[in-house]
Amino acid sequence: MTSISLADYHAQYAPKTKTKSGRSKYNSQRMEKDGMKFDSAKEYKRYIELTARMQRGEISELKCQVKFVLAPKVKLEGEKRAKPELRYFADFTYISEGHLVVEDVKSAVTRKLQSYRNKKHLMKTVHDIDIKEV
Repeated sequence: MTSISLADYHAQYAPKTKTKSGRSKYNSQRMEKDGMKFDSAKEYKRYIELTARMQRGEISELKCQVKFVLAPKVKLEGEKRAKPELRYFADFTYISEGHLVVEDVKSAVTRKLQSYRNKKHLMKTVHDIDIKEV
């Protein structure tokens, strides 16, 4: 399992979710704290909660934007370019009671997106990990 800083993640991988009006696609407000960027105020608040839990010793090894490979890159016959690996970036991972917890901060709307549901399915199938939605 590899982790990258939030700044690196946003610079390289974060989808561009701005509409022509300049607002984010799901009306979320991006937040920045201590050089770390969060896709929404809800994600930022969750980070503060998890940081407090880690300071109290309730959880350990808190990481942000952890990359999971769901399928490796592949070169398909007849295609000029290889298809990139299929990735899922968890908002947070941490250890709680000796178990790895993978969390994603989702609104009711984004929980229903087919692309997210497919990645959630693959996380369980490939890594045997259930995503905890907050």
